[in-house]
Amino acid sequence: MMRIAYLAWDYPPAPSGLSTAAREIAESLAGAGADVTVFTLDRAGRDSNGGVTVAGFALRPGGGLARLRRWGAAGHLAAPLAFRRAVLAAHARRPFDVAEATNWYAPAVLLAGRRDLPLVTRSSTPAIFTRDAPDTLRDRLDGGAADALERAQARGSAGLIANTAEHGAVIARTYGLSGRQPEAVIGLSLPPEIMAAARGAPYPDEAGPVRLLFVGRAEARKGFDALLGAVAILADDAERGAVRPFRLDLIGVPPADLPAGLPEAARARIHALGRVPADALAQAYANAHAVLAPSRYESFGLVYQEALAYGRPVVACAQDASARAFVGAPGAGPLAREATGPALADALRPLLVDPALRRAYRIRALAASGRFTRAALAGETLDLYARAIAAVRPRPKSRAPTRSPGPQSR
Repeated sequence: MMRIAYLAWDYPPAPSGLSTAAREIAESLAGAGADVTVFTLDRAGRDSNGGVTVAGFALRPGGGLARLRRWGAAGHLAAPLAFRRAVLAAHARRPFDVAEATNWYAPAVLLAGRRDLPLVTRSSTPAIFTRDAPDTLRDRLDGGAADALERAQARGSAGLIANTAEHGAVIARTYGLSGRQPEAVIGLSLPPEIMAAARGAPYPDEAGPVRLLFVGRAEARKGFDALLGAVAILADDAERGAVRPFRLDLIGVPPADLPAGLPEAARARIHALGRVPADALAQAYANAHAVLAPSRYESFGLVYQEALAYGRPVVACAQDASARAFVGAPGAGPLAREATGPALADALRPLLVDPALRRAYRIRALAASGRFTRAALAGETLDLYARAIAAVRPRPKSRAPTRSPGPQSR
């Protein structure tokens, strides 16, 4: 039985994309017979869930690492120090075969390069893609430190995993990787309860406004600026009767993240709900006629997969390779040519006008769902683990048997 240490910033019930991915990876490995311990910073204490041991070691308020974490640049070392201490203490009691962590803000950078505990990094979106442009010298130093730690973790890893081939190429360019480590492209599955809820969710009726859903953060990478621009344009269309009335639910975006200058006609159609528990997210998907996901870049795009599982048309952006692969290729929804308000409005407008078009996209979305399974996720991950372990612990070469000296011929 392979023994695995998995490092996670947070873990369910925490409602984040990294948390959802961590659970899928950990529980898929446990289902395949591995012994998995998740180390996480979002709680304290020890628990077991889904066949996985969850060890929480939240930083003690007022403690040295908690104080360090508040410092710019150097503060990025607080979490890696905490992870290192917790993982190595458990490793000393009963050794792990391998450790895995995300690249995002490099939680495992201080475990990289160890031969006794090979590290595999599964790449999410690099931190540099999720930050706004730095305004001050402190921001530049802070961001540069985070990027350097991510690069060091990736380069010191015994193996690398990307969710798509395109994402793997982006990671290699961003971190300047040499290609010497074993690599794999492994897609992420969805939790069984999401699949069960999705299968049982009928498409909403056509009475009332068209219900649109956005799941994500109010950041440029997610195309949030384009989303608000499109809503402003389409709200004016709705006022003139050119499109059906609509409402947009924002999951993961609190009201405070809406800009002050948002036109009132658009604001009246937006419901910013902030972070919600899993059952509320499931209900939001079930209520939606279409899901808006105009990201400029996704490492994988769990929102695409969730929307497809529910059979909801996805309005995405052609700038994102994952959107082109998972939404555009199967025809599960229209792709805006770029992440701008006008382009997104042009892509969405036909869906607001034509219910038959929405249902046609729904059929293709359902056909495209269920592409990634826990069995495949576990099997491909365990194979990469084995290659990573072999890369840092090569088997000793066997010696040829020594022959007894015999009579020499002249």
